[in-house]
Formats: sequence, structure tokens, C-alpha cells
Amino acid sequence: MFSYKYEIFTAVIENKINKRVLLKGERLPSIREIKKEYNLSVVSVQSGYESLVLKGLVKSIPKKGYFVDKSFEKQIPISKKQFSPVSRDIDFTSNLQLTSARNKSSEANSFNNAVPGDSMIPQKLILRTMQNIIREKGASLLRYYPPNGSEELRNLISDRMRRVGSFINPDEIIITDGALQALFIALRSVTNEGDVIAIESPCVFSVLEVAATLNLKIIEIPVQYENGFDINYFEKVCLEHTIKALVITPNFHNPTGKLMNDLDKKNLLNISEKFKIPIIENDIYGDLYFTEERPSCLKNFDEHNSVITFSSFSKSLAPGIRLGWLHAGKFYQEAEKIKFSLGRTVSPLYQELIIKILQNNSYYRHLRSFRKKLNQQAMYLWSALKKHFPENSYFHQPEGGYSIWCELPEEINMKEFYNYCERNKILFTPGITFSITDEYQHCFRAVFADYLTSESLILIEKAGVKARELLLK
Repeated sequence: MFSYKYEIFTAVIENKINKRVLLKGERLPSIREIKKEYNLSVVSVQSGYESLVLKGLVKSIPKKGYFVDKSFEKQIPISKKQFSPVSRDIDFTSNLQLTSARNKSSEANSFNNAVPGDSMIPQKLILRTMQNIIREKGASLLRYYPPNGSEELRNLISDRMRRVGSFINPDEIIITDGALQALFIALRSVTNEGDVIAIESPCVFSVLEVAATLNLKIIEIPVQYENGFDINYFEKVCLEHTIKALVITPNFHNPTGKLMNDLDKKNLLNISEKFKIPIIENDIYGDLYFTEERPSCLKNFDEHNSVITFSSFSKSLAPGIRLGWLHAGKFYQEAEKIKFSLGRTVSPLYQELIIKILQNNSYYRHLRSFRKKLNQQAMYLWSALKKHFPENSYFHQPEGGYSIWCELPEEINMKEFYNYCERNKILFTPGITFSITDEYQHCFRAVFADYLTSESLILIEKAGVKARELLLK
């Protein structure tokens, strides 16, 4: 089911371009031809072509029409990230200070805050539902709920995961105080202090923080620009080290935005089973897809119950709703003990809120609208980055999630670039915060989780102009 009417023809054109059936420079059907063939209005056809222009697939030449503009020669850097497969202790102090100092929610034009902006949050839906719950439930909201969460909520989560092909037992679900707590419980359930775990690289800094808190050692597995998570490298690491767990975000990985295909998911599970390694799957961005169908979870293909899946509603509803869930599977008993030690219950009001919006399908209606908005902002930001930054920069074109991963030419002095951005209140997240290696000195993450204003686009242009200036020095 398409989000926009025009996608009935843009999907066909995009598919032909990506499969190289249509090549750069070829003329595309006119607005009149598309209108007649697909029975669309002129406005819908124009909007469709505009979306293809924003994606960098098509260009418009006045009085001539629309032409294929995508070139495949320089889409993906040839060089691959290489790491020595050595387990490392985590010294994350300086990076934690850097991310904390830059995480200023009051900044109106920041590109570093991976949570929905105020204008993206369904405020009326959330606040109205909360008010109704308080009237209906009254003092019962002030009591403890079961340590593993409301049975009704666990059943609803199990049901919605079943709809996307993940059959999980509601009795093995634990409601948590957000996704970070779910990750903490999962890791602590399958590891001991000093154990070695594998993580993606680059890796969202909260994973590094949790691993450091648990005194775990890590081995970073590169996420390559072309093929994503390097499964062959991971298998090599498993042969040389005793890996106690793998933490991975297969759907719209943060920060690169990469999506793992189903074949790689199945191959990864085969390696996991071969070496008896539990996989901790972060599916927090799984619902934020821009394509026609939701991507599958690793859990969909898990025949040996070795995948621990967790998610939350903070990325899809509002960051202040600290409610996540963890499907611990065969590790449930240990996970339940750890959860109890961290706190008796998760906010009853938040639990009842999620129950209500899942029951009446308002969550799904919100998601459809939210994905449209995110997709549009992603196209605007990606197009602006491509337009204003040096030509030999790399910007991943997202298919979902919140993030665009950016890599600038090595000749650019990144310290000078970030100092300029800081002075002008252009806030990106530096690549060095996503690893304990020095591999990402010339990378940064840009987030599109809020509406881009004209001021936002001017700031992107300023940052791009500065990058070009530094390249010429």
C-alpha cells in the first residue's frame, strides 16, 4: 500500500533506475503521459517527479522535461573499513562528555538529536488519551503493576509482532523503562564481567555506555557502505575469539541507516547457531520504514530461540514516554530477576497509554502519517547535503529510521569544520563518538527527526560551503 498516490508511478521509475534499465540522461515520460497512464492529477504527477528530484534520481530541465540523473560511478566509496579483530576495554569518557555537551534539546536547528521533534509528536493523541486514562483508572494508577508489565500490554505487543512475522510468546516479554534498560537487561542476562561481545561499527554510543557499565570487552564489526554489516568478518572473529553476544540493529542501523536484507539475516543466524552466540536485536527503528513493507526482524527467522529482541515507543511516539519491551526467550528467567532488581514496575500511566493506542489502532494511523513526514524530511536533508558539500563526500540515502551517515574527504580539517559548526549552531554528531577506534574522524551523523525549516537548510548550505573551503586549503 503506497503512502502517496504518485508512488504508483515513481516506484516503477525508481526501480528501473536502480536496476539500470533507465540510464543517466534518458528522458522520462512527460507529465501528460504519466497523468493519462496512471489516471493521476497534474499536481500528483508534479509532486511525484519532485520527490524523485529530491532523491537525486531525476533532474528537471525547463521546457524539455524530466531526465534520469543518477550516476552509479561514485555512489559508494571503494575503500572498506578495516579493523584488527582485537577485544578492547571501553574508555568512553571523552566521547560521553562530547555527546552530552552537544545534546541541547533547546536548539531549534540541531541535526544531532535522534528523537522526534515537538512538531512531529502526536501531542493531542497522547495528552487526550492520558487524560481519559486518568479519569477512568483513577487511584489504580498509583499502585504497582506486575514486575514484567501488564499482561494486556504484553499480549498486544505479541500480537503486533505476529502481524509482521515474529512469533513471540507474551509470557516471555518484559516491559522495561525504555530501550536502554532493555539492552542492559539483555546483555547482563547472557554475559559476565570481562566477557567479550561483538558490536556494529560505527555503533550508537548508548550501546558503548552500557557495555562499559557492565565491564565488557568489545570487538567492532564494520558496517560497510555497500553491503552493511560485514558477516564474513564476524564469522572470522567468532573463529578467533569466544564471543558471548552480538548486539545489532538490522533495520535502519544507527548511525548509518543501513538495512540488512533477509538473506544476510538468515546467514547471520546460521553463524550465531554454529558458534552458540546469542543475538541481541535492537528493532527500535523497525516501524519507521519508507518502503511499501515493514522489514523483517531477525526474530522472524529464529528457529533456535537464540535471538533476544527489544524495542520501545520513544522513537515512534515521544522521547518522554519511557516504555520499552524485551523478548528474552529462553533467557527469560535470568532477565526477569535483573529487571526486578532495577525497579518494581514501569509507569502504570505509560503502560495504560500504550494499551489504549494499540487497542484502537491510533498508533498505526500515527505511524503512517509519521513515516510520510520523516521520508519527506529525509529527502530534503539528503538533497541539501548532496548539493552543498564537496562532490566526493558520501551521504547514505536512508530507507527508514532517523539518520544520514556522512563522510567528508580526508583532506578536510574536521576540527576546524566542527568549530565553525559550533559557532554557527549547526549541530551534527561527530563520527568519533560512534567507536572507540579512530576510523570515523571524517564522518558525522545528521538526523532528520524534525521539520526542516528554511533556516535549517541555510545552515546546511553554510556547513557545506565551509567544507568546500577547507578542501581547497
